[in-house]
Amino acid sequence: MIEIIRIRELKLEHASRVGRLSHLSAASGLVCIGEQAYVVADDELHLGLFDLGSDGPGRLLQLFPGELPDDNAERKALKPDLETLALLPPMPGYSHGALLALGSGSKKNRRKGVLLALGVGGTLGAAPQLFALDGLYRALEDKVDDLNIEGAFVNGDQLLLLQRGNKKSRRNALITVPLAEMMLLLRDPAAGIRIRKRDIVQFDLGKIGDIPLTFTDGAPLPNGDFLFSAVAENTDDSYRDGVCLGAAIGIAAPDGAVKFLQPLLQPYKVEGISGRVNGDDIQLLLVTDADDPVVPASLLSARISGYPF
Repeated sequence: MIEIIRIRELKLEHASRVGRLSHLSAASGLVCIGEQAYVVADDELHLGLFDLGSDGPGRLLQLFPGELPDDNAERKALKPDLETLALLPPMPGYSHGALLALGSGSKKNRRKGVLLALGVGGTLGAAPQLFALDGLYRALEDKVDDLNIEGAFVNGDQLLLLQRGNKKSRRNALITVPLAEMMLLLRDPAAGIRIRKRDIVQFDLGKIGDIPLTFTDGAPLPNGDFLFSAVAENTDDSYRDGVCLGAAIGIAAPDGAVKFLQPLLQPYKVEGISGRVNGDDIQLLLVTDADDPVVPASLLSARISGYPF
């Protein structure tokens, strides 16, 4: 089993609005660049920025205009449900790369994306660019049951998306989208994207009790494999939350081979993962979602030894 070290709670200098608590509670995607951690939370309109070199509070950058209601049910219905955060490489128009945040696609209002240009050293550059991505999500829902995109990362010239299963629709999937096509779609919503059967690889991650382990995030590794986090959440669909029975960290190849899969010693609901290779160790940083707005999300660390597998 993998032992987890709890580093700190994701406290904030200021809440996202008056009356809200000053922490992230539903962290769902993580990218680390140097000593900067970028975190999206699926119940906010903001990006969280945290300094890994200190234990001070983070700050928020608003991505979407407006405010979400405080009532939990209303907030859940209206939120963009940002579940993924991916680091894009340097490319025309983004000489230092960019961050791409995507909604889960599980409802019509969750089919949006945000692109943030990066500056020197991974600092944030221009203002967030917002996109409606109906073309992408229509192509995905034609091929995937109960659409719920929970992870995204770049592998070479491909953008890889992780579809999360549930107790009723148990199949997890890795979906390959050419990065060039994704960038074209961001410039031209009419461009569309074609998802073919060969672009989708199914994964069976096993179960905890009778609840399947399902993807919650992923991150690339230097040899072409990828890290992933998975949880066993007792829910029948992509909308309702359920009790988390446990979690696991794994390493897999894009062809579907799972090379490493170990449960966490502590049953944190991990929804964001980042990894740095140091010799034959992978140093992990993880963020959590407690499904309770009064409980702060946590930043965790762990280690996997013996890489590459």
